Amino acid sequence: MISRLLHCVFLGFACALLAGCGGFPVSPEGNAILVPSPNHNARRPNFVIIHDTGSGDVERALRTLTDPAREVSSHYLIGRDGTLYQLVDENRRAWHAGASYWGGNSDINSASIGIELDNTGAEPYSEAQILTLLDLLWGLKTRYRIPSSNFLGHGDVAPGRKVDPSRYFPWQRLATEGFGLWCRQQATTLLPDLSGPVLALQAIGYDVANPEAALAAFRRHFLGIDTRGEANDVERQLLQCLALEKRRKPSPP
Repeated sequence: MISRLLHCVFLGFACALLAGCGGFPVSPEGNAILVPSPNHNARRPNFVIIHDTGSGDVERALRTLTDPAREVSSHYLIGRDGTLYQLVDENRRAWHAGASYWGGNSDINSASIGIELDNTGAEPYSEAQILTLLDLLWGLKTRYRIPSSNFLGHGDVAPGRKVDPSRYFPWQRLATEGFGLWCRQQATTLLPDLSGPVLALQAIGYDVANPEAALAAFRRHFLGIDTRGEANDVERQLLQCLALEKRRKPSPP
């Protein structure tokens, strides 16, 4: 009952904003529940950044993402049951990535769509949630022709500061569907310009100001592990493979 009441409150809040500001743009995702957040400004998307809410329930996440005092938001939030909420129009700049970097871009908020998954960071992602995410990603990729390698996690663009989505996130499954970088065939020898882990991490797009943090983010994303230490030979091979994949001419969405 409390959950349903909170849901109604949020819908009422959305309707009030619709009436007071000339109308919230209709979502291209027709099944999304509109819950407008005031925390945004103008932008143009070329990346998609995936986050964990770190929350135990979707209502708490909605309160955080729509609270003006918190100054944090995302374009979409997907509940554990697969319910899709839109908080910020895709053509506006949501405040989700914070201090971040990828491939020379140090203002990820201005060039990305932020998607929050309601997850504590210590649990598997539900099938309903992942199916909704895949549907949303297909729409985003088609609308904005976002390169496959530009579907990233918060931990990728903010290594050392963020660790989401967690090691449980199915990056390989997403890559198979065309969302994210993945290694298709590893070379048997290391190329000189990619032989060092730092050089390869940088070629992939990571901020290598803190090499240990960048390597940890790579392991979480591509190996599903949370470990520290120097890169081993298998990891060096994988790093080179990913860097070479990044160099390939991107296929059209």
